[in-house]
Amino acid sequence: MTAIPDGFRPFSYSSAFLDAVGPLYEGKAADGTLVLGLRIEERHCNRRGFAHGGLLVTLADLVLGYSLIGVTGRRGGVTVNLTTDFAGAAQVGQWVEARADVQKATGALAFANCYLTVDGKRIVRASAIFKTPTESDASAPRAAAAPAPSAARGG
Repeated sequence: MTAIPDGFRPFSYSSAFLDAVGPLYEGKAADGTLVLGLRIEERHCNRRGFAHGGLLVTLADLVLGYSLIGVTGRRGGVTVNLTTDFAGAAQVGQWVEARADVQKATGALAFANCYLTVDGKRIVRASAIFKTPTESDASAPRAAAAPAPSAARGG
């Protein structure tokens, strides 16, 4: 496996999904903003040998969402819309970096853009709108959680 670039370390957040997608790495851009990185492995690729578009969209959604947390300090945002344009591809062994620019993060909606790059070339552009928690959301009563799918079917 090719080395991870200097300035990156394992991503500080983890979940079963993130572990399945990764391993993800985090670094900081010169301006202090989050940069996510991923070395493309065979398991990340489609039949044609390119990183699967779904993987790249996931990486875009992650950097957009975590960048929003970095700007607002508020967790629990939900992606309302994510528009993605593919301008290139990544192959096995290549290092993909994802960087976001949060344009507006006041009130209930936040807007951000990001680019995914390989060797400094942009391969994906994404734009997102997030529903972000507000002070009133924190004090509002929460609805009961829905039963797990197997419980709902009686098994």
